[in-house]
Amino acid sequence: MSTEYSGTGDPARSLALLWRTRDRGSRKGGADLSVDRIVRAAVDIADAEGLAALSMRRVAQALGAGTMSLYTHVPGKGELLDLMLDTVHGELTHPDGDGGWRDRLTQVAHARWRLYQRHPWLLQVATTRPALGPHVIATYEHELRAVDGIGLTDLEMDAVLTLVTGYVHGAVRTAVEAAQAAGRTGLTEQQWWQAHAPYLERALDPRRFPLAARVGTAAGQQYQGATDPTGAFAFGLARILDGIQVLVTDRASDTPGAPAPHTGDR
Repeated sequence: MSTEYSGTGDPARSLALLWRTRDRGSRKGGADLSVDRIVRAAVDIADAEGLAALSMRRVAQALGAGTMSLYTHVPGKGELLDLMLDTVHGELTHPDGDGGWRDRLTQVAHARWRLYQRHPWLLQVATTRPALGPHVIATYEHELRAVDGIGLTDLEMDAVLTLVTGYVHGAVRTAVEAAQAAGRTGLTEQQWWQAHAPYLERALDPRRFPLAARVGTAAGQQYQGATDPTGAFAFGLARILDGIQVLVTDRASDTPGAPAPHTGDR
């Protein structure tokens, strides 16, 4: 799986397009083009076929336009990718104010989990240099509110959010790969397991691999598959939040007279 990098386009052009300070209308190739239409077509292609299939020419074909006509709106693939990232971030639901920080961070994690499953190509994009568009900035603002006012420093708030969203990015890969495997092989996880389990039971000698045999058998019987991505995600997220709870409690103890932090779970 090849990796694309956000933030590789011309900064001035990317930011102008992201914030829509420029978008000239055009009628070329028999199609009314706009930045929004181009981006939507690009997202649809990436969703259906992956980033490897994405090119300016492929987008132009989907729109029934000439390739060169796209360049009057979007200078190149680098800027297009930034626009795609910002657009799909606009789909994220943001945590509400009910409950405590733990509940809000759980909402953040699950919203991103669903986003990756709708747009698996996001896993192929390195965002250490993010597309700083309105939806990306709004998402950062709203997600920071999940941990605002709970006693953390600004840098700790940023680090906590990075921890949670980074965890989701890694955890969701297994779920996406499982879904793609089912689509490409025609076998569900349960069907795959039922076909392989009898042979595995004979091959996995408990005398040679006692722990693998015991734990692997218990897990396989429970999951009816090699893994349970959704269950593993929930388990890992709970442990991440438990660790953050320690930090929040430590910060509260550093402030004399501060009330105990409320997690929203009790």
